[in-house]
Amino acid sequence: MSTTPAPIEERRLLGIGLALAAYFLFVCLDGSAKWLGLVGLPALQVMFVRYAVHLGLAAAINLPTKGLALLRTNNFWLEMARAAALVGSTLCNFTAVRYLPLTVTGAIAFTVPLIVTALSVVFLRERVGWRRWTAIAVGFVGVLIIVRPGSEVFHPATLLSLGGAVSYSSYAMLTRRLAGVDSAGTQQFYGAALPTLALAPFAIAAWVWPTNAVDWTVLALIGVIGFAGHQFVTVASRFAPASALAPFGYVQILFFTAASWLIFNQPPDASLYIGAPIVMASGLYIWLRERALAKPTSPIAEER
Repeated sequence: MSTTPAPIEERRLLGIGLALAAYFLFVCLDGSAKWLGLVGLPALQVMFVRYAVHLGLAAAINLPTKGLALLRTNNFWLEMARAAALVGSTLCNFTAVRYLPLTVTGAIAFTVPLIVTALSVVFLRERVGWRRWTAIAVGFVGVLIIVRPGSEVFHPATLLSLGGAVSYSSYAMLTRRLAGVDSAGTQQFYGAALPTLALAPFAIAAWVWPTNAVDWTVLALIGVIGFAGHQFVTVASRFAPASALAPFGYVQILFFTAASWLIFNQPPDASLYIGAPIVMASGLYIWLRERALAKPTSPIAEER
């Protein structure tokens, strides 16, 4: 049975559409995690169910057609690193949303393009010039405005949210590296198998049963939402480069604000209106700068 991954194609509109669907589902995922945390379910239990359902769906959809070839990977350790980055991001984020409004965790998530740019120096050996380093610094000033360290409104969970952004940045880079290396099905399988196995003992030891139909439904759906979101983003990476998809990630602020306000009665405060646009503008500047540098005839191509 062949495990040849689908080739990378240039179909940007399709890739952007899939990415937007994924971003909406990720907001639903965070909202579900916050809901379950507020009703008393342990974070490790919620994570385990999220990945166990994800694993079950990945196996049910792919095993009938691919068989054990689904497990065949062209870069096992890269798959493991990607899975570890994803579970680190989920652990940090699922814990942080219990204490912070979705608008805050969502705004911090917008630092991912800034972090990806900074990490590319270490992991991808890319050169980053002073303009992009300045944009990174300005973006983190925006984060400081949002979280206000040292003030009475600052919560230590903010550090977890930032840790989740770093982990997700690593996951995003590894996902792009695996595009064209392993199929989306194989990536989904390994991305769920490692967290499921690692979390099972801790989740079972701290297990708390939901007490009503709503909580049961949210717990059951959290794995489906996670599976669908990551399936969309994995396939989107095949149809469009990360540079094309990145700007559309900022649409999530609308989803986060609506969910936080309408479901949890936590409207954004003034600091978010100031800090979030700074973070978003910094990320967009980095995107525009990288597009300009990528043009071979660009007069600034030598200015990095």
